[in-house]
Amino acid sequence: MSFAHPDYAFRPVPDMHAMPPARHPVVVIGAGPVGLSLAIDLALRGTRVVLLDEDNTVSVGSRGICYAKRTLEIFDRLGCAAPMLDKGVTWQVGKVFFGEGQVYSFDLLPESGHRFPAFINLQQYWLEKFLVDRAQAMSGLDLRWKSRVSAIEPRDSHVALTVETPGGSYALDADWVVACDGARSPTRKALGLDFRGRVFEDRFLIADVRMKAAFPSERWFWFEPPFHSGGSTLLHKQPDDLWRIDFQLGWNADPEAEKDPARVAERVRAMLGPDAQFDLEWVSVYTFQCRRLERFRHGRVLFAGDAAHQVSPFGARGANSGVQDADNLAWKLAAVVAGDAPESLLDSYEAERTEAADENILNSTRATDFITPKNAASRVFRDATLELARDHAFARRLVNSGRLSVPTRHAGSPLSSPDTEAFDGGVAPGAPALDAPDGAGWLLDRLKFGFSLLLFGAPDNAAFDALTRLPVPVHASAVPESAAAAWARYDAKPGTAYLFRPDQLVCWRARRLDLAAIEKAQARALAKEKA
Repeated sequence: MSFAHPDYAFRPVPDMHAMPPARHPVVVIGAGPVGLSLAIDLALRGTRVVLLDEDNTVSVGSRGICYAKRTLEIFDRLGCAAPMLDKGVTWQVGKVFFGEGQVYSFDLLPESGHRFPAFINLQQYWLEKFLVDRAQAMSGLDLRWKSRVSAIEPRDSHVALTVETPGGSYALDADWVVACDGARSPTRKALGLDFRGRVFEDRFLIADVRMKAAFPSERWFWFEPPFHSGGSTLLHKQPDDLWRIDFQLGWNADPEAEKDPARVAERVRAMLGPDAQFDLEWVSVYTFQCRRLERFRHGRVLFAGDAAHQVSPFGARGANSGVQDADNLAWKLAAVVAGDAPESLLDSYEAERTEAADENILNSTRATDFITPKNAASRVFRDATLELARDHAFARRLVNSGRLSVPTRHAGSPLSSPDTEAFDGGVAPGAPALDAPDGAGWLLDRLKFGFSLLLFGAPDNAAFDALTRLPVPVHASAVPESAAAAWARYDAKPGTAYLFRPDQLVCWRARRLDLAAIEKAQARALAKEKA
């Protein structure tokens, strides 16, 4: 591989000799994208966190590569988006092919006035390296390599862990544990938990192909291409002249035989031509799965990312959803640890993120059923839909090559205060903030970590000052009328006010500034008060 995998050294820690075992507020298991994002977020909020990983480097192979606009906004808040954008391949156009011809194309971000692109493509090892660089530069975040959790015992007041290292094993206690240890989660297995859902009878081959190619930075998806009869194929551009190609194999394919380099090269040459020059960098075979844990919270142990849910890869819903799990959980866990919220606030993490997982599973299941028809009637419907989509817009809405990742809007969140006044659109309670130019910079820069209020129009300085004296202070700022895009996206009129949670989701809005209503809405968002 052209990527030089870093070697992160194991280092002994004082906890190895602590008697009784050292106790930490939060221990995160697994230093993948989700665990790293969560640990960084907690540290930025002033919560001390230990992050354990059994390996000593970043992931091997490109794995997850597509990172959506909302995920980039989260990484920006964590202080690590810039190198990702510099390295990643930006794209927003997708094209769908059927047989030898193009059916249609789509643009995921046709509107101007956005700070971040619709998507970037970036190999997971680069993403993890940038997150590790950020984590290692932070105080309050103790990242421990070659540290495998070999036993976990939930108790009433804490969780007892045993950690195996090259320097020996040691005991460690945590007030809270978050398992971000992947699809095969040892934590999940240790607690006797299992997924519910579907495993689809189909397999796909992933090939990372290094080559010079003239394909544009777009997502290309083929149904029944002439170079891969009877299957589907996906093409994505990655940094460093690397291309991701996915080939549908069918359920009866032998995974080990299909990973043979000669067999993979044969498939790639059929696609690119017999004289194509390329190198294979990484090859894997995966099975479609759409499954999740029934519950994401088990007392003082919580699950996030692939440890909590799995979806088929088309649609880029796995890693993006996992990072958004971390975004949802970090502020709640920090508030509980700090004593600003009751432990019941963590139940809202489960309520909201199981809703998100179900939404992703539904979309991924539908995509899988369309890409891999299960019977003759389904195939006739799919092929007829693709033929109609060449000329008719209504049919394009039925084509499903993977509905691409969008953040879940938690319309029924127990933390949201419902509207009591009319809004014609805008950003409803339970939905994430929309970025826009604000006249001096970008709107999301005003909503970094705590509760934040945006007032559209002239500020009420006395009221703003009163907000800072709430039990959990609210940062307030005014959005000038010159920020036209922001006003339009929030359906704002002079005096419109929006209150945002620390993860940038709206929890209250009104047509006028109301301090009593804001205090009540914040209490509800912290699970201190119901509607």
